[in-house]
Amino acid sequence: MSKSTQTPDTEDHTARLVAVGRNADLEAFEGLFRHFGPKIRAYMMKRSADRHLAEELMQETMMTVWNKADQFDPARGAASSWIFTIARNARVDAYRKSGRPAFDPSDPAFVPDGIMAADTMMEMDQEAGRLREAMGSLPPEQVELLKLSFYEEASHSMIAERLNLPIGTVKSRIRLAFSKLRDALGERS
Repeated sequence: MSKSTQTPDTEDHTARLVAVGRNADLEAFEGLFRHFGPKIRAYMMKRSADRHLAEELMQETMMTVWNKADQFDPARGAASSWIFTIARNARVDAYRKSGRPAFDPSDPAFVPDGIMAADTMMEMDQEAGRLREAMGSLPPEQVELLKLSFYEEASHSMIAERLNLPIGTVKSRIRLAFSKLRDALGERS
C-alpha cells in the first residue's frame, strides 16, 4: 500500500504496529489495544452471541498481535487487515476446538481389551491350526475363492469379475469349499 492512499489514522496504526514489533513499545501497543480491542470484541460478538467468548478471543488476538508484531510487513497491507486476519484465525480455531468432543478416558474405544486367558488363547491357536490344515486339503482355486471372500471381503460379484467366472460358479465353488471344510473339521450339521 503506498503512502498516498493511507489515511493519517492508518499510518498511525502502521507506525504503532511497527514500533511494537521492533522495540516491544508498550505505549504503541496500548494505543493499538484501545483502538482495535473494542472493534475486535464487536466483530466476535457478531459471530457469536457469547460475550465471554468474544472477550476471550479479543484478548487472544491482541496477545498474538503483541507476540507477532515483528512479523508485520507494512508493504503487504494495512495494520488493520493484519490484526483482523489474526482475529478471524482465532475465531476459526476456537470454532474448530468447540466442535471436538471432550476426551473421555473411560470411553470403551480407549480402554484396552483385557488379556485373554491362556487356555482360551491356546484353544484358539489349536482351532486356527485345524482350520489351516483343513484349508490345505482344498484345491487351490477353492482356497483362493475363500481368501478373496473372507480375508479380502470381496463380494461374490467382485470375485466373479476379478477371476472372469460366472457368479453362479463362484457361489457354488464357495459352498463346495465350505462343505469340504466341514467334513475336514468334523462339523457336519
